[in-house]
Amino acid sequence: MDILDSFYDLDFSKIDFKERKKSITNKNTIVQGPSQSGKSYLVYDYLSQFNTNDYLYVDFNNLKINDILFYQDIQEFININNITILALDNFDFTLGLPQCNSIIITTNVNINLNNFTNLILTPADFEEFLLFDKHQNITTSFNYFLKFGNFIETIQTDEKHKSINIQNHIKLLATNETDLFILRYLIKNSGEIKSQNQLYLALKKEIKISKDRFYNYCRILEENQTITFLPKYKHSKAAKKIYTYNHALISEVSFKKNFNNIFTNMVFLELKNKYDEIYYDDYIDFYIPTTNEIILSKPFFIGSQISSKVIAFIEEYNIKKITIVTVSNDNDIYLDNIECEVNPFYIWAVEE
Repeated sequence: MDILDSFYDLDFSKIDFKERKKSITNKNTIVQGPSQSGKSYLVYDYLSQFNTNDYLYVDFNNLKINDILFYQDIQEFININNITILALDNFDFTLGLPQCNSIIITTNVNINLNNFTNLILTPADFEEFLLFDKHQNITTSFNYFLKFGNFIETIQTDEKHKSINIQNHIKLLATNETDLFILRYLIKNSGEIKSQNQLYLALKKEIKISKDRFYNYCRILEENQTITFLPKYKHSKAAKKIYTYNHALISEVSFKKNFNNIFTNMVFLELKNKYDEIYYDDYIDFYIPTTNEIILSKPFFIGSQISSKVIAFIEEYNIKKITIVTVSNDNDIYLDNIECEVNPFYIWAVEE
């Protein structure tokens, strides 16, 4: 039981933790989310509320673990030490769960268990980023967020190492060279509207890969929220719009810069944290059916950029709210007699 003893000695009471918008409130919780979303720190923060003798924290990604034979003793260890809270970080669900009064699990896979609450965690949104960021000027903070993204680890890395930090993380997301090639290709296409078949046909010209292999890895990336394939409204079989879970990844996989795609990806991530149902349409970046509003991503907006198809969509679906998100413009306009809010990202993202 030496391995379990080592984990049992861990003390999280002195962790310096900045509060996230989401927290663990149910005694049996599965914290789901992609890598670098802050799942482990959310668990540390939760455990810090309790006496160290009451909990056992086990990280299955710890390099000191050579095999999982130690897990056979976990039920006995829980009973002997009267442990009431068990935290299983990066858990392998094939192992099965022991009996304990409270069990907290972190994972990057999509799974549901009876009597467990699922908590979906993503990397920091802009408002959370501001808690970690040291800049006093919000426009400077915005520029850093736009350039370096939403990983808290990257925020806390000195500037000259930020790019390398992000690139290293991309490499860690894939388990082999083929998966890395696919992942890089999908990230390069963030902000583009393409079917998976289009992506596959283009990719197989560059590497040898089967269709099943490509589609399966796309499914994995979508399930662990690394990549989102956003559907077109009322056209479920149409080509999807591709987004990645950190807009800063886009600049790290290509020397070609596409500012519009990076900016729009950043806007999407803010919306994803607020709404479960989001669609795109022709000339409509984002449509939210639950609030009947559209959001247009226009970094350097001028009034003439609005297509007549946007007006047609507004009329057809009786849109109640229109927002245009920009880099710095904030002059409201009217579209089809509806007031359209034009806001810089750094104002829009922190509004209630």
